[in-house]
Amino acid sequence: MVKIADVIKYEGDNSTFIWKHPCEDFNIYTQLIVHESQEAIFFKDGKALDLFGAGCFTLETGNLPLVGKLLNRVMGDESPFHAEVYFINKTEQMSIKWGTDSKVQYIEPTYGFPLSIGASGEMSLRVEDSRRLLVNLVGTESVLTQQKLAGFFRAFLMTKVKTYIAQVLKAKSINIFEIDEHLTDFSNELKKLLWDDFDNYGLSLEQFFVTTIVKPDGDKQYEKFKELHFRQYADIAEAKLRQQTDIIYAQTEAQKVIIDSQAQATKRAQEGYTYQQERGFDVAQMVAQNEAVGEFTNMGVGFGTMAGVGGAVGGMVGGMMQDAMGTAINPTANVSTNQVAQTFCDNCGAKLEQGAMFCEECGTPAVKANKTCTNCGYEFERPGKFCPKCGTKREA
Repeated sequence: MVKIADVIKYEGDNSTFIWKHPCEDFNIYTQLIVHESQEAIFFKDGKALDLFGAGCFTLETGNLPLVGKLLNRVMGDESPFHAEVYFINKTEQMSIKWGTDSKVQYIEPTYGFPLSIGASGEMSLRVEDSRRLLVNLVGTESVLTQQKLAGFFRAFLMTKVKTYIAQVLKAKSINIFEIDEHLTDFSNELKKLLWDDFDNYGLSLEQFFVTTIVKPDGDKQYEKFKELHFRQYADIAEAKLRQQTDIIYAQTEAQKVIIDSQAQATKRAQEGYTYQQERGFDVAQMVAQNEAVGEFTNMGVGFGTMAGVGGAVGGMVGGMMQDAMGTAINPTANVSTNQVAQTFCDNCGAKLEQGAMFCEECGTPAVKANKTCTNCGYEFERPGKFCPKCGTKREA
């Protein structure tokens, strides 16, 4: 007698995509239990018929419109009917490993030399269309696990992935020596290309990761271009470092000058003179050290230098030199009217205060100092009877 199942439910694990229930005979009293994230499909005579989502169902004709058409009822409602029930796990299956079985041959886009690489990684899949997956993949299989699915797609992946890898590397001009830093973009591009291929089988490619690129380390040609590639970055880095060092050195020297200038300015401010006055002192010192300073020629050079020096000290020294030169060259020249005159008593010779009417020493009435010689025009500074310049007797 045929054993009729009372309850049909999923008894597989989370790593299984499709699981076939062992019983194949049912009647209207049989209970079907479908868990969340699952679907159940009745399969008869090689055709995927009625599909059930999550819930608890009694297998009556109303629930099985497609199966019901094929039923041959001989014994009434209690008559068994034969069908296969497949449970499809629609949760995302993660960490499914993949890898190329041989090297991918392509022309390296940056340097243009032939190259062979391998690739591997992981992917995650989810059943999108239960009917399509069941019809295209399962066949007579009772269980479709991750391992079986990976085995089924192995040849498929080897053909598709290797072609897509070469296409992406060329289209994106990904340098083999920099490919590790582009693995995320590389993975996303491969996922886009593989999407339709998995969709044809009712699967959704949720994630696709390239985790490892096997490079031909040790190959002479590869090592040659590898050295050239990294050498150019080393040269650039060295040049940048040298440039930065030169800039830092120049900035340091400039800062030293600024600090020194600020220190000098602070020193002058504290001592009460300016830069122009300091230059005047330097010029005066050079003139004083000139062994031939008494000669008119060299004195002229000193005078010309002094006259060009700005500031109070430079002007004062320059004025003194002009007076000395004028006296030496032309004895009859008048003394500069800008020179401050001093007055002395005609009786005792004592210095008179400016504006004094009488001498503080002898009480003699003050007379206007700096009387002018009637012959040469020299302005007298001290009392006397004769002009010190031309010898003419002074007026009483």
